[in-house]
Amino acid sequence: MEASVDTQELEAKVKDMYRHVAEEPDGKYHFEMGRPLAARLGYPADVLDRIPEGAIESFAGVGYFFDLAELSEGESVVDLGSGSGMDVFFAALRVGSSGSVVGIDFTIEQLKKARRIAQETGFPQVELREGRIEKLPVPDASCDCVVSNGVINLAPDKEEVFAEAARVLRPGGRLAIADIVSEQQMKESIVCDADLWASCIGGAAQQDAYREAIEGAGLVIETIRENPYEFITDRARDASAKYGVKSVSLVARKD
Repeated sequence: MEASVDTQELEAKVKDMYRHVAEEPDGKYHFEMGRPLAARLGYPADVLDRIPEGAIESFAGVGYFFDLAELSEGESVVDLGSGSGMDVFFAALRVGSSGSVVGIDFTIEQLKKARRIAQETGFPQVELREGRIEKLPVPDASCDCVVSNGVINLAPDKEEVFAEAARVLRPGGRLAIADIVSEQQMKESIVCDADLWASCIGGAAQQDAYREAIEGAGLVIETIRENPYEFITDRARDASAKYGVKSVSLVARKD
């Protein structure tokens, strides 16, 4: 599943886009953002009411998976591509003060925003670390659940991401994610387009290959479902319609 996109160009595009997402949440993007999106995806209103507004305004996820994650008090969670922190804070509310949540991101502006919010609003169980989801700054077998929302599609080497998720999970731990996949393999001109990658389209893996990458990491998929997610620009919609690009949520378990 390694792609032929220019990875350096892609990284620059992704960092630039999500810097703007952090600093300009009211800007125009290929995707929806904020509380209306979260509510439509299935995030419960009573929990959103308890999450800092600064994190919600920059939320750019593609699905809801916390019902699949079934987080419990005292558990440890790692969020791959944590952005401005909405899912980090959601997880923190689930695991409580006796639990821990580590968010990993490589966009400095997103990390700064999430760290500031955590400090200002009282989430001592939250830690934000700079890092890459292909090489997590997390010890082996150290967490109960790995979560991610709309980020793994941005990674050129998805097998490496899932291998890292499996590495940091304890035996019996869960991977609970929402991500973008495609029904058909996309043509090379789209896969090589860093702008479409950064918009969560060009990097969408064909769904069977995506499942194989998860299972190849030693994880067993228990549930997978489609999400009510839509792109909002004509270019993104056209690519989505042609190749069956869609959002799914799933939970997989480490043997």
